[in-house]
Amino acid sequence: MLQTDVMGDIAPAELTEVDRGRLEAARGEFDADVIYLNTATLGLPPRRCLTAVHAAFREWQAGRANPTDYDAPLTAARKAYAGLVNVDPTLVAVGSQVSVFTALVAAGLPAGSEVLTAVGDFTSILFPFHAQAARGVTVREVPLEEIADAVTCATTLVSVSAVQSADGRLADLDGLEHACSKTGTKVLVDTTQAVGWLPVDASRFAFTVCGGYKWLLAPRGTAYLTVQAELLDSLIPHTAGWYAGARPWESIYGAPLRLAPDARRFDVSPAWHAWIGAAPSLELLTVIGAPALHGHALGLANEFRAGIGLPPGDSAIVSAVAEPQVPELMCRAGIIGSIRANRLRLSFHLSTTTQDVARAVDILSGHLHP
Repeated sequence: MLQTDVMGDIAPAELTEVDRGRLEAARGEFDADVIYLNTATLGLPPRRCLTAVHAAFREWQAGRANPTDYDAPLTAARKAYAGLVNVDPTLVAVGSQVSVFTALVAAGLPAGSEVLTAVGDFTSILFPFHAQAARGVTVREVPLEEIADAVTCATTLVSVSAVQSADGRLADLDGLEHACSKTGTKVLVDTTQAVGWLPVDASRFAFTVCGGYKWLLAPRGTAYLTVQAELLDSLIPHTAGWYAGARPWESIYGAPLRLAPDARRFDVSPAWHAWIGAAPSLELLTVIGAPALHGHALGLANEFRAGIGLPPGDSAIVSAVAEPQVPELMCRAGIIGSIRANRLRLSFHLSTTTQDVARAVDILSGHLHP
């Protein structure tokens, strides 16, 4: 059972023996020959993902591929994602890039709208709003920790990441939801760095967007948009193509406009093979469940924090100042991470083991600082 404190932080569920068994079985699906702590950049594919993609490529190579068969894995991925974020599948649109879905929301804002964002947030949920400047749309940036308090009656929309890409900080989504309920402000939440390790309830927010190639362990080219049911008609489907039709394979040619009645009207023609890989990866995450994924990832991140002398945190992403020799130390030890905002960023997910954490602590202890 998930618990939330007054600041909206989600307390990790205690792992059961069943959870541990599923996590152990799942880790057997990964074949990295390094200590991979870089899911926040690019998720590792489980074996079932690669098996599905390789089989599809072989069919394609042999001339036996039938594109209509690709609808099944996409439908399965849509359903699985909907389950992970607690919405009905009819409220989920699929595409390839977060920025495309953000742009739909941006284009739907009334002229003169104010958009509130966090300083330094990911540009895929910032640039589309800045691009509306000619219509009088303004973007106001505040520190992440102040975003709920910064909402006013003049704020049309808040666009913020649930988890900051640069350093793993969590937004106070409970506080933000409460503040926006008083002003009628809509909220767009980017869950790209959250879904897959952090339990997310997308039904609480007007819009959410998510890229699938990080914590959802899918090939690049999968993205999701959720829209609250009462807001479906508020967005113009500017990117509508044949796949946004009520019956996609019957809407390839000619007028009139005949779009899907639900969120599928915002679907973008899919990158087929990416969705073939996405479906089995999401199946794996669904079997384990959001609470267990959260407990596992956060537990390992805090084990690493303790090992290098940092205080415990609430994120599966660890950000620290690294001494100059750290890149070479990591290279020699086969530890893969990334540098974001001039800090070392390490991320802990399903493929990470306690042995990985112990080795990383052994190599990096004394060389990382808050």
